[in-house]
Amino acid sequence: MLSTLARAATRRPLTVILLWVLFLLLGFGLGTGVFGRLSDNVPEVPGTESERAAQYLDRADPTGESITAVVEGTTVSAPGLREQVERAVADVRGIAGVAAVPDPYRTRGLTAADGRALIVPVTFKGGLGDGAEERAVDAAADRIKQIDAPEVHVSGGPLLGQQLGERAQQDVKNAELISLPVVLALLLVVFGGLRAAGLPLVIAVSGIAGAFLALFGFSQVTDISVYAIQVTTMLGLGLAVDYALLMLVRFREERRHTEDVVEAVHRTVAAAGRTVLFSGLTVAVSLTGLLVFPSVFLRSMGLAVAAVVVIDMLAALTLLPALLARFGAKIAPAKAVPEGAEGRFFARVARFSARRRVAVLATVVPALLVLALPVTGMRIEIGDATQLPSSTEARQLYDTVDAHFPAGTGVSPVTVVLKPGTDSATADRISALSPTAQARELPGGGAVVQLQPSGRVDGKEAIDLVRRVRELRGTEPVQVTGPAARLVDFRAMLSERAPWAALTVLAGIFVLLFAFTGSVLIPLRTILTTLLSLGAALGVVVWVFQDGHLAGALGAESLGALSLTAPPLIVAIAFGLAMDYELFILARMREARRLTGDDQEAVVTGLRRSGRVVTCAALLLAVVFGAFMTGGFSPILQIGLGLTLAVLIDATVVRMLLVPATMTLLGRWAWWAPGPLRRVHDRFGLREEPTEQPELVSH
Repeated sequence: MLSTLARAATRRPLTVILLWVLFLLLGFGLGTGVFGRLSDNVPEVPGTESERAAQYLDRADPTGESITAVVEGTTVSAPGLREQVERAVADVRGIAGVAAVPDPYRTRGLTAADGRALIVPVTFKGGLGDGAEERAVDAAADRIKQIDAPEVHVSGGPLLGQQLGERAQQDVKNAELISLPVVLALLLVVFGGLRAAGLPLVIAVSGIAGAFLALFGFSQVTDISVYAIQVTTMLGLGLAVDYALLMLVRFREERRHTEDVVEAVHRTVAAAGRTVLFSGLTVAVSLTGLLVFPSVFLRSMGLAVAAVVVIDMLAALTLLPALLARFGAKIAPAKAVPEGAEGRFFARVARFSARRRVAVLATVVPALLVLALPVTGMRIEIGDATQLPSSTEARQLYDTVDAHFPAGTGVSPVTVVLKPGTDSATADRISALSPTAQARELPGGGAVVQLQPSGRVDGKEAIDLVRRVRELRGTEPVQVTGPAARLVDFRAMLSERAPWAALTVLAGIFVLLFAFTGSVLIPLRTILTTLLSLGAALGVVVWVFQDGHLAGALGAESLGALSLTAPPLIVAIAFGLAMDYELFILARMREARRLTGDDQEAVVTGLRRSGRVVTCAALLLAVVFGAFMTGGFSPILQIGLGLTLAVLIDATVVRMLLVPATMTLLGRWAWWAPGPLRRVHDRFGLREEPTEQPELVSH
């Protein structure tokens, strides 16, 4: 398969390049439409009680979405301002699609006790089409913002997703402007020439276009989270650079042994292309664990990120060979260096770890376990506007309300749906759970009771209200929805499906690593060491964002919990990324072992010949993730920090110390497999053709 791809790419390079140019135009044209289709509804899980209740309300409740405005900065009872507000309220009431706008001066709780802020909630009619609702929301928001006051903020409901989408688009653009020049500078240091350094960026741009196009496609059939765009784009950019780096390093080596550029490309694809193929497959398989969860958010993220990984892999295996066939003659071959000079530092590290393998294991493993300890106390929450950057409209509205109104004002209530046939005594007991409970009847005989928690939208008080309602209802036709109920159901879903997701991923990774190495012990060792680095990275994320240590240095706040989006995505993506570097090293170890037959020396040679590539790849990926962390979204900060730490820990401590120590400890048994499995691998395992041992070269 790889040889077929290489021949196709080198036989008609201009055709392949043209097809990819068309793909880029499609991605940056049609694909960018995804920014207008992003959603902030992350915790929805089809089939759960909270989702069934929400769907029932959509059908039965005549009221629809709502937005909230806050006016602040002067005495709101001043005649001039009051006249403006009342005129704006009257105008908004007359907008087609608006159901209700209470008078903030005559409605209890909408004017702050200090007299310096007021809230204007706007509720829209139910059953509006997307176009009609969008026009009504935009018209209402525009009219309210015409009020002449020091501060006027409007957000919530449909506006929130729109505002976050616009911010996400700007953050992606800024991250690209930051990361691409830095990546280019680092690649210039690695390759010493602009042509070779520029090719990974071409592949990276392909990854970005693929991210946009994949997300746009999935947005046609399901909701796409506002956070998905940053995650998929930064992963697409980072992996594209990684794969191109690996291929180019190998191409320059092969050019040292042949003047035929096309032949050098074929050899590169046969050797490094195999590693890229398995790397892409392992990352994609790691993300299949997200498909086990019924959450629309997790499934769409898993599919979208996996699609981006496959696009990066295909670009590295088709576009890059075509570019090399067309322009590779102008890329200087790697320079020969004296025997033993290449990768001298990494060889010394490998020999040290091999000689002191027990001491290395006794030191590194406990240290990683200590870093992972905070994971035992990890909590996840939906979070509120404090997760957003202070410059966003939603955060400014939240801060204004928090500064002028009692705690809990504006917090989404726990919504209890009393379907027809509910006993009145049960309804009374539920209403008694909150002194500010509000009830309204629904057409058809049902009712809705809204219980206002005293704390955060998904805090302890709100969670307790959900549980108490579910305990009180007995067998009555009562359902609970709202953010707190969705969080309870989301946590239950994670607990129930997480073991199956882990089993799916581990089984898939085991099969792929066995196909790559022909060993059953190397996959087990790889999984265990990867879990150590992953646990350590996630532990630091908990320590920073949940416990509040050093959060301010990252421009974040101590939230008392992680965003529910962060842990599953960190685990799935980081596990796949860790396989990248494992495969880079194993490919070189396997090659050296096949050529020399020396198990111990193969470990040193593998690290010596791959150490620089792995270190550069990890550094480049960390740069990309760091650039995306400048946006200020707390979930993206958490995911970015977790992935950066996982990559750096894995590429240094684990791959440079634990891998040589454990491989030396296992010795020749590292490559062992039972006879039947060995025969299966000999028949079906994907292997490169034997090549002559290359001279030692400089990267």
